[in-house]
Amino acid sequence: MLSVALHTLRTRWVTFAGSFVALALGVGLIATMGLALAATLDAPQRQPERLARATVVVKGNDTLRVATPTGERTRALAHPKPVTPELARRLAALGPVTEDRSFPVRAEGGPRRLVGHPWSVAAFAPYTLDTGRAPQSDGEVVTTGWARPGDRLTTDRGPATVVGTVSHPGAPHLPGFEDAVFWTDARAARISPAVDQLAVAADPAAVRAAVGQDPDVRVLAGRDIRYADPDPERDSEALLAVNAMLGTAGGVTGFVSVFVVASTFAFAVAQRRKEFALLRTAGATPGQIRRTVLTEALLLGAVASAAGCLLGSYGAPLVARWSVDGDLAPRWFAIGDATWPYHLAFWTGLLVALAGVAAASRRAGRVGPAEALREAAVETRTMTRGRWILGTGLLLTGLVTLAVALLADPSDLLHRKTYTSRPMLFIVAFALLAPVLVRPLVRLLAWLPARLPGAGGMLVRENAAAGLRRTAAIAAPVLVTVALAGSLLGATATLNEARATEIRQRTTADFVITGGAGGFDRDAVERIRAVPGTEVSATAGTAVHVLEEGVALIRSDARAVDPAALARTAELPLTAGSVAGLDDGSIIVTEEWERHTVGSTVDLWLGDGTRKSLRIAGVMSIGTGNNGVYVTAANAPGAPVDRIDVRLAPGADATTVGAGLARAAGQAGAEVLTKDQWVAATSPRTTRTTRLGFLLVLGIALLYTGIALANTLVMATSDRARDLAVLRLAGATRWQVLRLVAWEALLVVLAGAVTGTLVAALNLGGMRAALGLLGVRSPLVIPWDVLGASSAACAALAVLSAAASAAVSLRRPAVELAGVRE
Repeated sequence: MLSVALHTLRTRWVTFAGSFVALALGVGLIATMGLALAATLDAPQRQPERLARATVVVKGNDTLRVATPTGERTRALAHPKPVTPELARRLAALGPVTEDRSFPVRAEGGPRRLVGHPWSVAAFAPYTLDTGRAPQSDGEVVTTGWARPGDRLTTDRGPATVVGTVSHPGAPHLPGFEDAVFWTDARAARISPAVDQLAVAADPAAVRAAVGQDPDVRVLAGRDIRYADPDPERDSEALLAVNAMLGTAGGVTGFVSVFVVASTFAFAVAQRRKEFALLRTAGATPGQIRRTVLTEALLLGAVASAAGCLLGSYGAPLVARWSVDGDLAPRWFAIGDATWPYHLAFWTGLLVALAGVAAASRRAGRVGPAEALREAAVETRTMTRGRWILGTGLLLTGLVTLAVALLADPSDLLHRKTYTSRPMLFIVAFALLAPVLVRPLVRLLAWLPARLPGAGGMLVRENAAAGLRRTAAIAAPVLVTVALAGSLLGATATLNEARATEIRQRTTADFVITGGAGGFDRDAVERIRAVPGTEVSATAGTAVHVLEEGVALIRSDARAVDPAALARTAELPLTAGSVAGLDDGSIIVTEEWERHTVGSTVDLWLGDGTRKSLRIAGVMSIGTGNNGVYVTAANAPGAPVDRIDVRLAPGADATTVGAGLARAAGQAGAEVLTKDQWVAATSPRTTRTTRLGFLLVLGIALLYTGIALANTLVMATSDRARDLAVLRLAGATRWQVLRLVAWEALLVVLAGAVTGTLVAALNLGGMRAALGLLGVRSPLVIPWDVLGASSAACAALAVLSAAASAAVSLRRPAVELAGVRE
């Protein structure tokens, strides 16, 4: 069997070359994604930055810790408590204490994320003066280089003159970790009276002893001082985002690779039915044929998988560099020395190669010699019992699980993991049932061309409908690409439109004023309230935490509101209760909460970690999951007002009120938006990471589709040399034959695109039904431009591949081709 397999590989190299390329590329893609994923699993621990020279740092506890039967659960607090003056006095007895404050600053022409500090903490970074001198009066500041000495700054903290600049002399990765401006200690204390943290020059053990068991205080020493930096886990969070992106891309890429490789291998074996028939006539047993085919697949699979692993070793660094250049991953991100991705890719490739030929080899070995000769000439039975069972089973499984999700938990269909994985069931189901769907679809699409004058349209239709295995093998990669493009991009577009609809329906204010990270102080709010002809609702962003099922600590974004003002400027999607029932002892929640009955009590933790029991005053529909919860200002300690909704009083002029609001808000550096501008500005858009991840997936799918189409069409056309020669001998010109081949390829691609569009519509229809059940009335968004572009790209690749392969075959004389030995 081994010698026969080797001889076959040598003589049918065109067929096996296509399978080799498809498998090697698939393994290479799996190895690339696996190596990139492995590199995201272990982030190096970031060193302290802003207070790196401090011996000990004492700060308010910024982490909520809740004990559960399965272990401690933690969440970051929205509003950590500041360090108390009494604690600062106690620690001053142990050694020098430096008060640290951080507060957002808005400066005309300055960086977007500008932060202010007292000058005395600059030495702990350590920052060193590059130019100028230290600030000595309230109107003087030092910057990190974004403004130069002598510059006059206009900030929301008052005018200031730059008298110096600082830089960080440390490692190359440290410059730029913040854009800062330093005031004198006295001026910084007046700007931000609360003390965020203390740098203490004392023994850590003595500091811990002085702090005692105070749960609202955290003592940091050594490498733990990095937790005093803003966003100390940003590297891990960035890698988590990259991990999610690559995980999605890797999963979909693996699916596409396995699907197309298996289809290509099965088609390659199906092409050899006459060869198997001759072997059966010569006395070969069914077992010998099966072993021959499996041996060929084993040899080809091993070599192609090894080549794919080599491709992956070159491709993974390119993906890592692309992630860094696109600001998706930290600058230090690089491929490590993990070996498991190579094992995964190699054995997956080998398994797919064997699985792809297993069913076809059993079919070839099962028939008798005489029957095999007849079967080899005409494709009379392309749907086997196993294919019927598997295809129908997957389709029913997809429909049943979709129905169950709609009845039990519609919101699950809105999760990214769901809408990226669910299409796979329907794609495989439709691909398995393709021979049943393709013939009527091809006849329908070619109905009009077949009735036009001439025999071209009829020949295109009959060739595509008769060669079902060839047609299904060509349509399969097109189906995958179009279905993925429509399902993934359509799902995100539909979800974004639904969220924008929620914002539009919830906002009844005529103007919305936003105040940035620092929010509005009391004076700014009062200036806006004083504008004639307005009804004002000032709200603050916060968060609450609730323990559900005794083990899950869930964070919910919340807004602290004045109930009466909220009722005038917003329309909440309430299903029970009312806004009027909200007070300092109650909360408005969504139906997603474990406890969501009006009048019942829920135990929770506020944004500063305070535990409290609140009565449920109202319940909102779940919607897309962004409705949040509502509390009063008494239950949002430390939360600054960051948004002001304004509704016109009866008879007020919108232009006059808008101008008054702009003047009042301009003094606080705020921005005044009309309702339409606010909806447009806050309507969710696909994040850059998600968008690039989907583009990566679709780019890989399109690349793979192109190669799979070229491989399949080259294999198919090489076996049709005699058919093409007969057309030439019947009087067709060379260009007529090429046009026939091109139109046939175009027809098959169109059939695959239509099937893929049906799969995408089925998936998007399930999401639209889920949104309706969740109370969101928004239109279904189908990305026709993406579907059209991906279909056009597939069509161009298919036509070029088919025409090029046919042109090569037609270079030989027609008489010679007609008599070619099979």
